[in-house]
Amino acid sequence: MANSRATVMIGMSIVIGLVAVLVAAQWVGKQAAMATEKVVVAAKDLDLGSRLSPEVLQVTDWPKAAVMKGVFGDPAKLDARVLNTSVLRGEPILEVKLAPVGAKGGLSAVIGDGKRAMTVRVNEVIGVAGFALPGNLVDIMVSAHDDQNKPVAKIVLEQILVLAVAQEASRDETKPKVVSAVTLEVTPEQAEKLDLARSVGTLSLVLRSQTDRTPVATKGVRRGDLLKLTAAEVPAAPTAAPVNKASPAAQPVRRAAPRKPAAPAQDKEQVEIIRGVARSQIPVSDTP
Repeated sequence: MANSRATVMIGMSIVIGLVAVLVAAQWVGKQAAMATEKVVVAAKDLDLGSRLSPEVLQVTDWPKAAVMKGVFGDPAKLDARVLNTSVLRGEPILEVKLAPVGAKGGLSAVIGDGKRAMTVRVNEVIGVAGFALPGNLVDIMVSAHDDQNKPVAKIVLEQILVLAVAQEASRDETKPKVVSAVTLEVTPEQAEKLDLARSVGTLSLVLRSQTDRTPVATKGVRRGDLLKLTAAEVPAAPTAAPVNKASPAAQPVRRAAPRKPAAPAQDKEQVEIIRGVARSQIPVSDTP
């Protein structure tokens, strides 16, 4: 009796040990799958052009399987680097989000190679009611007079990047802002065109889709083009009244030619004949 109980207890111990080994193996496997790596992230929201320092960075454990290319594990390597885009709190700092080494920060750190930043004065209408925000693409249209001193409106620049509105370069906000100046990223040639355009006429910003990169060549529009009637607006020519085939056509009135008066008969010699009480006259030629 005692031996059977001991056998049962030994068997149960073996089973429990095997279960524990299996559970432990699964737990170890999960821990290995959830291995982490030290990653530098932003300690607060950072704007485009911000200069990094240890005070605005922190190190956190990031799942090793989800670590992105270009992360940093040591905050010291990011000291004095400048962001070329906005970064949210807790977002990893990646190399692609940094300006080249040596950039001093500010708006100049986010200007592309070979590009320039140029500011133009705008109002609520020219600035697309405040919807032209940093990161948007706009076309530049000028309204001026041509060589014949006739008014003309023409798009002179396309796909121009808005770097900043007023003194703000943040690209995270979507709320419209009515400002007095907009800073644009242009090439040197485009900067020359833009400076000439604002000196000869009135500028307007035309907001375009972020995904529309198709260039459009326009001829411009003049006052005569605005006043031209379209095909739908041209009045139709009056049509002739239909002819009623049932009613006879009107016939022209013919007037009778005037009759010529008969020529008066020539007087002829006549002979008077008396027969009883009756008298008659006959021409001499008709006498028998």
